[in-house]
Amino acid sequence: MEQRENLRSRLGFILLSAGCAIGIGNVWKFPYITGLYGGGAFVLIYIFFLIIMGVPMMTVEFAIGRASRKSPVKSYEVLEKPGQKWHLHGYMALAGNYLLMMFYTTVSGWMLHYFYLTAKGSFEGADVEAVESIFSGMLSQPWTMALWMILVVIVGFGICSFGVQKGVEKVTKVMMVALLVLIVILAVNSMTLKGGMEGLKFYLLPDFARMKEIGIGTTIVAAMNQAFFTLSLGIGAMAIFGSYIDKKRSLAGESVRVAALDTFVALFSGLIIFPACFSFGVNPDSGPNLIFVTLPNIFNNMPGGRLWGSLFFIFMAFAALSTVIAVFENIVSCSIDLTGCTRKKASVINGAIMIVLSLPCVLGFNLLSGFDPFGKGSTVLDLEDFIVSNIILPIGSLIYLLFCVSKYGWGWDNFIEEADKGKGVKLPMRFRLWYKYGIPVLIVIIFVMGYVPKISAWMGM
Repeated sequence: MEQRENLRSRLGFILLSAGCAIGIGNVWKFPYITGLYGGGAFVLIYIFFLIIMGVPMMTVEFAIGRASRKSPVKSYEVLEKPGQKWHLHGYMALAGNYLLMMFYTTVSGWMLHYFYLTAKGSFEGADVEAVESIFSGMLSQPWTMALWMILVVIVGFGICSFGVQKGVEKVTKVMMVALLVLIVILAVNSMTLKGGMEGLKFYLLPDFARMKEIGIGTTIVAAMNQAFFTLSLGIGAMAIFGSYIDKKRSLAGESVRVAALDTFVALFSGLIIFPACFSFGVNPDSGPNLIFVTLPNIFNNMPGGRLWGSLFFIFMAFAALSTVIAVFENIVSCSIDLTGCTRKKASVINGAIMIVLSLPCVLGFNLLSGFDPFGKGSTVLDLEDFIVSNIILPIGSLIYLLFCVSKYGWGWDNFIEEADKGKGVKLPMRFRLWYKYGIPVLIVIIFVMGYVPKISAWMGM
């Protein structure tokens, strides 16, 4: 078995963890729901839940990873008491990483494809219908999507094959710095557009009337969901980086920094989207339509739109690839711990497996389009996303949490000792009750609420 590596620097740890958390949802979901649920009022509620739930849960994963010095699939075995079965969740976490990448690699491929199209000028002179047809045309072409998906897989596992320091850390640091620079440049450009300030006001100024119109309860649940899902918790995606760091810094402080960086990107994404949409009189959308239809139309009518569109899609590609590399590293590390194989062998084999596993998502938009798991218009991607988001992530987070607070698991005393080692923010002992009862209740609410839309759809409500 290869000797386990450590990350070279604290900065590398923060950027890697943030890169895993920062993903496509930061751009195509957060700005939209912020505008929908009351702008700055929603952001305040979101930050509140991020502090009381997101940061504590991230600290849990970091602590398990750092204390065990193992991948998620083996970490429980180091920390649990003899005869306990907590380690079975490690295999569920590994399955969650595979499932997440089964559709995330395809969507990441879309970003690279659109960067290519924008850079070569495919959208220049195209009207609204033509832009829409380019997106629908891409979805109808399995070979096009498959090639970009395969490229994402090869690049991701290729970087992982070079090791933690020389591959994952080195590349992700460059990518994340470039991402942060790009998002600031794009935001400044959008805010300077004529009429852009109106979009900025809509996005950031608290609008309690809008929040009340939507429903205060609905807004709170939406903020809680976003705070939970934005950090990629529940599948060991953060635990793996905890296993690569030293004990010089307390983990709560590091969790705050990662969450702050994730929130920065999410907020600045809105600074790109809303001023641009308001400047050109376009209603901001959510999901793929925003990224692949609405924004290309805006860039097409913007002075220097080809340049700004290219910069936007390379920014999106970096956001997607940072998550891909982080999750692939988790898969590779688990494979090494389970089999004792070399890193390069684990990367090659998992790369081949991932290409095969990702094909149903690719084909779900064309050859398998007749498969509607949640009714007309739904796809394989929707099914895979539902399993990860509504089953594996909340259940996994709950298991991680109970393992740390229960006397039948690792236990609170062991957890708090590990979390508080080093300089920085400490977790007060009085937080035990919140960890033991408060956060589990919130996770259960998230779990239950995730099924409400699906049940309503199935029942025709």
